[in-house]
Amino acid sequence: MINYKNSYPLAGETILITRAPSANHEFRQMLETKGATVLEFSALVIKPPSSWQPLDNAIHNLSEFNWLILTSANGVEYFFERLHHLGKDRNSLNNLKIAVVGNKTAQYLQKYQLKADFIPPNFIADSLVSHFPQSLSHQNILFPRVESGGREILVEQLTKQGAIITEIPAYQSGCPDFIDEISWNALTNDIISIITFASSKTVKNFYYLVNQALMDHPSLTFNSLLQNLAIASIGPQTTLTCQQLFHKVDIEAKEYTLEGLTNAIINFQKIDHF
Repeated sequence: MINYKNSYPLAGETILITRAPSANHEFRQMLETKGATVLEFSALVIKPPSSWQPLDNAIHNLSEFNWLILTSANGVEYFFERLHHLGKDRNSLNNLKIAVVGNKTAQYLQKYQLKADFIPPNFIADSLVSHFPQSLSHQNILFPRVESGGREILVEQLTKQGAIITEIPAYQSGCPDFIDEISWNALTNDIISIITFASSKTVKNFYYLVNQALMDHPSLTFNSLLQNLAIASIGPQTTLTCQQLFHKVDIEAKEYTLEGLTNAIINFQKIDHF
């Protein structure tokens, strides 16, 4: 006999996900497969950089670099989109080694028939630096990244080890202008049981958008909206931002991926409902 709760451990839970709309499909599917009702709160907007010129210049001078570092699916997609726009293909990278952070980033790289030369065992900046397969001294590294608010810690640590980093804006991630009505109604009517965050930027944007909306609702407070729900974080850096702004985190993924976050939510629910 099939145990319904074992098959659908998130049944009865309404989970709010806060990634960019273009990135929600896979995570939504993971949660719904486990029985959750999923609502989307757009806390991030992904768009091209303010200027393509720096990236174009770097692509025209790929022979100057030893390594290409890619830390997100967005970085992969925008880099290769521009590479192809300039009439080049993956053969332009023959003299480059590629390092990626996270299996998901590596999977996106495979869409372009390329395999990463190095994937650190953990999905954080410290791991990339400490496990780097070569001495970083005098390595010329191209790092296409988000235009602002990205992985400053990674750049600092690579530079400390003697690497020469060329940071190039490959895309922008910004804050939406407002909260959609469905998400706001769910938040204010105590419908949400868990809110998930997959980056520090989504935490900050959520905090800003909710506080903006609260200006029109003086009877509500930020703390009251979060009082009866759990906060789920994908990893340590996101957790730190949640603690700074929300003063609470209930769930943190052990593996810093969407699969890891889904499993952490399931484990939390099992303990919470024991």
